[in-house]
Amino acid sequence: MKPNNIISLLVLVAVAGAGIYYFMYRTNTTSMEGNIVVIETDKGVIKAELRPEEAPKTVANFTDLVGKKFYDGLVFHRVVPDFVIQGGDPKGDGTGGSGTNIPLEIKCQDGSIMEGKEVSCAVALPHSDGALAMARSADPNSASSQFYITLGDQAFLNGKYAVFGYVTEGKEIAHLISQGSTIKRIYLENK
Repeated sequence: MKPNNIISLLVLVAVAGAGIYYFMYRTNTTSMEGNIVVIETDKGVIKAELRPEEAPKTVANFTDLVGKKFYDGLVFHRVVPDFVIQGGDPKGDGTGGSGTNIPLEIKCQDGSIMEGKEVSCAVALPHSDGALAMARSADPNSASSQFYITLGDQAFLNGKYAVFGYVTEGKEIAHLISQGSTIKRIYLENK
């Protein structure tokens, strides 16, 4: 083999290797599978594992807003002891959103994902203690940016609101949140 051909082959192998490495690295770092969302508040840190396999559109909407730093500096505008803490409203009064709405998305235990309407199936992601879910108005397709964390089991919400994750650390912090508590920032942390 001629020296020029060997050099060309080595360059080709190096470029291909770099491309494969980049693709694998990028795929692993941008995947939401198994990622943790960190919610830094003025009361402490809450971490929740996102569940994109059960709520892909809901997780994508939330992580898009997190990436845009949409939530940073907002407050928890609604706090009901032993029920929920709710934040994510840029107006701070429960009437605001991001300007984009997403459909209600609920995965049933049988594996089907239902969109756009409340369901009566046994849900894959129930409203157990520490559920992270999207708030909405009476319209099932009105979720935007507001989210809530359940304080205790709230099974009556199953099939009505989209759960997309669960608190893994900081449940005690969630119970310290009061109306007006600040979300310092929210970001994603790989497991």
